[in-house]
Amino acid sequence: MKYDVIIIGAGPGGIFAAYELMRIKPEMKVAVFEAGHALSKRHCPIDGEKVKTCIGCKSCSIMSGFGGAGAFSDGKYNITNDFGGTLYEYIGKKQALDLMHYVDEINLKHGGEGTKLYSTAGTRFKTLCIQNGLHLLDASVRHLGTDKNYVVLENLYAYLENKVDFFFDTPVDSIEVIDGGYAVKYNGGALECEKCIVSVGRSGSKWMEKVCNDLKIPTKSNRVDIGVRVELPAAVFAHLTDELYESKIVYRTKQYGDKVRTFCMNPRGAVVNENTNGIITVNGHSYDDPALQTDNTNFALLVSKHFSEPFKDSNGYGESIARLSNMLGGGVIVQRFGDLIRGQRSTPNRMGDSFFAPTLQATPGGLSLVLPKRLLDGIIEMIYALDKVAPGTANDDTLLYGVEVKFYNMEVEVSEKLESCYPGLYIIGDGSGITHSLSHASASGIHVARDIAK
Repeated sequence: MKYDVIIIGAGPGGIFAAYELMRIKPEMKVAVFEAGHALSKRHCPIDGEKVKTCIGCKSCSIMSGFGGAGAFSDGKYNITNDFGGTLYEYIGKKQALDLMHYVDEINLKHGGEGTKLYSTAGTRFKTLCIQNGLHLLDASVRHLGTDKNYVVLENLYAYLENKVDFFFDTPVDSIEVIDGGYAVKYNGGALECEKCIVSVGRSGSKWMEKVCNDLKIPTKSNRVDIGVRVELPAAVFAHLTDELYESKIVYRTKQYGDKVRTFCMNPRGAVVNENTNGIITVNGHSYDDPALQTDNTNFALLVSKHFSEPFKDSNGYGESIARLSNMLGGGVIVQRFGDLIRGQRSTPNRMGDSFFAPTLQATPGGLSLVLPKRLLDGIIEMIYALDKVAPGTANDDTLLYGVEVKFYNMEVEVSEKLESCYPGLYIIGDGSGITHSLSHASASGIHVARDIAK
């Protein structure tokens, strides 16, 4: 069977590429391959009671499946060129913002109506941050919440399921260039297409690297973000989160001049495990429904490291740190900030003395045995800086979960159409190394679909 278009990956990029193709040219024959499960079958076995830690499922329902790694995220769509990727460098700043607003409209039409659009523009907190050596980035933030985000994905799938052919639980082995298009090979079979869109997300970074090597598609090394997830009582950041919901704050350390940033802030949310290629890391979720909210807020503090010569494997560096955490803690390690400062590991007894309860069951331990000194020094310095704008951040009981790692694919060389050196082979989403967010990945899918439809 030959398709007009085959999309590899049913994350945001793949979903919105399929959506736009069907909207413009419903007669097109389109197939979507996804290594993970259909949305209705995505269930993480961790329930906090019978199953308390990651059991290493063959396909991680948090990271893979319809909706991608963002399906069970807190559903934040950041409409900005200031962070979230460099899509604007390829298609222009105005075009990138226009596409992100268009994606926002689609989300609102498919279950996201009534959700709030926050903005950091003109806020008084920008001045407060500057006065304390911090930089608050500008953005409009649509917060769907993990629950509403799921509803939006359900409705998008309902729209697409009878229009395109989905192949779930079907990882693609390779892509082969053939006369008139491409052969997508999987599990002993192959399907042909005229155009191919690759949208495999961050969890597909190793596979993407292999495809680029096999097809000799030029790439360049990207960064890796390494750090911790901070959890504290929601009241500490309430004055910020009530007005801005998420604040993207950047700090330059005095000791090394490194930049440390907040990432993925989840007011009244929960800390969760994440499984990337068998490595257990940490992330955070939040919900729109008040009944599902907690008394805590969590966010990541990340330091970006970019290697060039002679070492170029940024992801390998991040993986080695995450594996060390897994080796010492059997998964994620948690440490009280006060224990870290005093040079002592956290223990179950010390954790029990805390004035608030953690939302994730992790192994009490010492992060100084895991994170390199330079990274940990920067994170500690950032916590003291945040304490000036959100007093209580540097309390003894503030929890640090480690490690949080954001892997980025090697940046793939593509044109302004997001097309590789092979005509009709498009590389989009976070797997391209160009986009790093739900909004940018979704926008890249729309951009490519419109080019193909032309």
